[in-house]
Amino acid sequence: MRGADLLVKALTDAGVTKIFALSGNQIMSIFDASIGTGLQLIHTRHEAAAVHMADAWGRLTGQPGVALITAGPGLANALSALYVARVAESPLVLLSGHTPINQLGLGAFQEMPQADMAAHVSKASWMASDGAQLGREIERAMAIASSGRPGPVHLSLPADVLESGISGTQANLAGDGDDAHVPSPLSENALGQLADALSNAQKPLVLGGPALSRGSSSEALKAFSDATGVPAVAMESPRGVNDPSLGAFAEVLVQADLVLLMGKRLDFMVQFGSGPNINPDALFMHVDADEDAVAHSRARLEAMGRPRAAQHGDPVEALERLSGVVRASSSEWRDEVEAAIAYSPVQWREIESSPGEPLHAVEIGRAAQEYLNGGEESIYVSDGGEFGQWAQACLTTLRRVINGPSGSIGSSIPMAIGARAAFPDARIVTLLGDGTFGFHPAEFDTAVRNKLPFIALVGNDSTWNAEYQIQLRDYGPDRLSGCELTLATRYDEVAKALGGYGELVTEASELGPALQRAHDSGLPACINVIMARNAAPVIRRG
Repeated sequence: MRGADLLVKALTDAGVTKIFALSGNQIMSIFDASIGTGLQLIHTRHEAAAVHMADAWGRLTGQPGVALITAGPGLANALSALYVARVAESPLVLLSGHTPINQLGLGAFQEMPQADMAAHVSKASWMASDGAQLGREIERAMAIASSGRPGPVHLSLPADVLESGISGTQANLAGDGDDAHVPSPLSENALGQLADALSNAQKPLVLGGPALSRGSSSEALKAFSDATGVPAVAMESPRGVNDPSLGAFAEVLVQADLVLLMGKRLDFMVQFGSGPNINPDALFMHVDADEDAVAHSRARLEAMGRPRAAQHGDPVEALERLSGVVRASSSEWRDEVEAAIAYSPVQWREIESSPGEPLHAVEIGRAAQEYLNGGEESIYVSDGGEFGQWAQACLTTLRRVINGPSGSIGSSIPMAIGARAAFPDARIVTLLGDGTFGFHPAEFDTAVRNKLPFIALVGNDSTWNAEYQIQLRDYGPDRLSGCELTLATRYDEVAKALGGYGELVTEASELGPALQRAHDSGLPACINVIMARNAAPVIRRG
C-alpha cells in the first residue's frame, strides 16, 4: 500500500464520492489509486474552477467538498477561489501536490511554500510528512472544515509521501476525533445575559453569518425566530444591508435597539456597527465560534464607546438554548421586518422592453424564476457585479449559491457544475454577466465530458457594468474608461463549440422558449441575452 492508496481509502471511508480535480505531476499516484474504488474524479480545466466546484458542493450539502490540484502554479491558481470559500464559510478540503520532502530547499521543480501561502485564505493549512498518517490527516482536515465556523482546509501532499510504501500495521487510518474546532457551550451566566437583553429589547434583531443561511444552521435560526418572535436574518451578500434579496431590510435595521450577531462578523456588511443604517444607540452583542471574530468585536465596540458583549461559543447551540428561555416578543416587530424583506417594487412587475430593445434584468429574472418553478427541486447560482444583484433581487429558491462576501466574480459556471454533481435531478440555472463569462468558459467542456448539465443565462450588456456605474456616478459620463466589452461576442457559440447547447436571445418573448429548448437538449447550455446596462437595485419603499 502507498500513501496515495491510504489517502483514497480515508476519503471513501469519510463518505467522499466525488473529487473535483486537475491533474499534475505530483498527484498522479492519487489518480492511479482512485481507479476501481468508486471515487469519481471530475477533471476540470482550471484549478480555481475545481475549488469553486467543491465550494458549491460544500455550501449545498453541508459536507466538505474536496478539490485536488497540483503543486506550485496549480496551488497559486487556486488561492482566489480559496478566499471566496473562506469568507463564505464554506466547508471544503483542498488537496495539493507538493515538491518531494527530500528535495526541499534544493531548488526543486515547482517548489513553493504552499502551506504558508494558503494559510492566509484557509481555516487551516499544513503539509503532510508521513504517508502512514495520511488517513489521520484526512480525518483531521474534514473535521476542521465542517466544525465551528465552517471553512476551507488545505493539505499539501509531497510526492514522495504519496509514493511511500506502507505496511498494513503502519497505516494509521483514524485518529481520536479531537480535531473538530467546537467551542465550549456558553455559560449559564452568558446565556442569561443574552436572554435578558433579547427579552427586554423593544426591537431586537438577530443577524446570522453566511453559514447560518444554509442547511441545519438555517433551520435553527428560523426555529429560534419562530419560538421567540425575534426577527432573525442571515447575511451572505457583498452588498451587506443593501442585499437585494433582503428587499428593504435596511429601512428596518436602523430601528433595532439590540443587534445580536450570531456567527456574523462586525464588518463592512453591517457597516462596522456605526453606519447610516445602524441605530447609534443600539446595543450590540455577539456570539461566534471564531475567537478572532469575538476579539475584533470587543475591540471595535470598545473603540466606539458602544455597549458591547461578545462571547466565544457555537451560535447554533446558543440559538437552540435561547429558544427556550427568551420571552416571546410582540409579533408586530417581526412582521414589520419580514414585510420589509419581502418588499419588491410594484413597478418591476410592469417592466417590459419594447421590440428591438435590450431586455431589462427583471425580464431575465422573471423568465428564470418561471423555469425554476417548473422543477420539483431547483437551484440558482448568481455571479457578476450589477446583474448578479438583479438575480438575487428577482429569484427565490430553496437553495442558492452566490458569490458571497468576497464580491468575487467568475465562479458561477464551475459552481453550477458543482451544484449539478451534488443534485443530479434539480433544475439549475446560473445568471452571470458577460464579464464573468470570460473567467471559466472552458468548464463547459468539463460539464459536457462529465454529463453535468445546467443552463447559463448570460446578461450581455457589453460592459463591466459595476465599474461603469461607479465611473458614471462618481466621475461623470465624459470620464468613462476601460469598461467596454464587445456586444457581438457570441457566448452561446462558445458553449456550442465546447459541446454544449447555445442560443442568442434579443427579445423578451424568446427567452422562455429558449430556456425550455436548453432544458430539453440535456446539455450544458448557454443562453446569450442582450440586456440593458441596468444599475444594481437599491430597494427602498419610500
